[in-house]
Amino acid sequence: MPEAVLKVFRGDASGGEEKTYRVPIVEGMVVLDALHYIQAHYDGDLAVRWNCKAGKCGSCSTEINGRPRLACKTRVDAFGDQEIHVWPMRAFPLIKDLVTDVSANYRIARQIPAFAPADTNVPWTIQNEDMERVQEFRKCIECFLCQDVCHVLREHDGISQYHGPRFMVKIAALEMHPKDTLKRTAYLREKGGLGFCNITKCCQELCPEHIHITDNAIIPLKERVADDFYDPVRWALRKIKGQ
Repeated sequence: MPEAVLKVFRGDASGGEEKTYRVPIVEGMVVLDALHYIQAHYDGDLAVRWNCKAGKCGSCSTEINGRPRLACKTRVDAFGDQEIHVWPMRAFPLIKDLVTDVSANYRIARQIPAFAPADTNVPWTIQNEDMERVQEFRKCIECFLCQDVCHVLREHDGISQYHGPRFMVKIAALEMHPKDTLKRTAYLREKGGLGFCNITKCCQELCPEHIHITDNAIIPLKERVADDFYDPVRWALRKIKGQ
């Protein structure tokens, strides 16, 4: 029976190293299956976060051969005879083995100004075409792979300065909702740190839900911020009004 060679990071915040495992390949095997085999036959204390095994919970995010991926959607046979290196997401503090602390994401989510519809008792009437734009953003499974690949968060410890692509998607879903009345451009410019994104599209390229993060969320938000704060006509009007 053919075997896959997995080199899995083992350790915690104090340090660690790769450990090599040989796993028999079965048809349709994904990396998460291989990690479960390791738990069952070699190291029962291997820590890996997972839930649905169907690519919809976003729990099993790891870095496989240097690329952030969902372990449950990454086929073992896609690597051929290559060794498969499995590491934790490097943009977040390490807890143990492949499990990282992503709690900062939930703290950021609570800070974002919530949906603010008009105060009216009139029943909502929304056309399908008005909702198509925001429905894409609702597909996010919060795997945080886009956060992990973002160079601001990954290389510059920037989560305190820039919320990251996942939350640009969340804010875009609110800003572009036809019934929302709140303007969040000041929040994006200041606390959200939107200016730190230089639209490399790395987050968009690896989104497992194929959300056009850069094209449909980040760039339109940047345009709104530019309109509100850097448009010369609006700047002159604010000066005239003393704002």
